[in-house]
Amino acid sequence: MTVNTAALTRGPTTGGISLAGLTKSFGDVHAVRGVDIEIAPGETVALLGPNGAGKSTTIDMMLGLLPPDSGSVTLFGRSARDAVAAGTVGAMLQSGGLIAFLTVRELITMMASLYPNPLPVAEVLAVTGITEIAGQRTDKLSGGQTQRVRAALALVTNPELLVLDEPTVAMDVEGRHQFWTFMRNVASSGKTVVFATHYLEEADSYADRIILMARGRVVADGPTTEIKATVGLKTIRATLPQADLPALRALPGVSLAESRGEAIVLTCSDSDQAIRALLSNYAQARDVEISGAGLEEAFLALTGDPAAHPGQTERDHTEHAHTGVDQ
Repeated sequence: MTVNTAALTRGPTTGGISLAGLTKSFGDVHAVRGVDIEIAPGETVALLGPNGAGKSTTIDMMLGLLPPDSGSVTLFGRSARDAVAAGTVGAMLQSGGLIAFLTVRELITMMASLYPNPLPVAEVLAVTGITEIAGQRTDKLSGGQTQRVRAALALVTNPELLVLDEPTVAMDVEGRHQFWTFMRNVASSGKTVVFATHYLEEADSYADRIILMARGRVVADGPTTEIKATVGLKTIRATLPQADLPALRALPGVSLAESRGEAIVLTCSDSDQAIRALLSNYAQARDVEISGAGLEEAFLALTGDPAAHPGQTERDHTEHAHTGVDQ
């Protein structure tokens, strides 16, 4: 489904998104510890991190749902609250439900009526893939259908910024693919999209840029290829039946050796040295592949062990900030 980009484009925006020196604590839990983020208009940015990293608290401060202990938030030249009040921000958050006993069309029409420049309801139903369920009551929807309706509520306001917190939770594989096809069309119209996700392949496939958080701080910020390159590890895969794993681990440049049936997987600190040693010592090795570190390896290397976080996660502390109505 293709979005009518002319309808989605509101006009030039002023500035972008600026988060400067943000901090937020809940008692002894320091959820956000000095976050500085700049996002240009039209960027699609993925916010990644383990549970308790500070992602949701950062999003809540970006939306004006939580006041920062220190620091500032500016959205397109306005404060967060002013930008939300002006209708320039649409949000799809983890918490909050749909108003019950209305049809999908009635709910989206009601939301559209609250904003000065909404998109046509019929078009939003089409681009979010929910035209066929527009007559269904909101309390009769599946999890994936509910997520698409929540996306429609955020989009119908015709915002300059879409903020999505775990948007594809409860969607099946097909639903997730359809959702991101739709979001790619939205982003191509010039809107700014910021999304948090635990599905690393979503960030790898759809984000222009990744901001990786851990322990309340930004630990990496850049294109996916740049994030992966920071790890510096490469993997060699080869078919080598009955391999001697201790001997493979002892090869120069190899830091880890594993077997996968008849295949071996070597994690290398120096892949050039390792491949020369492998082929010299194991001429029978075949189907050899060398690949760089994936986003998952970079994520684990840069964020460390999230189990070390004491007490509640930052999401536990911010549930009270959500009113239950997406806007």
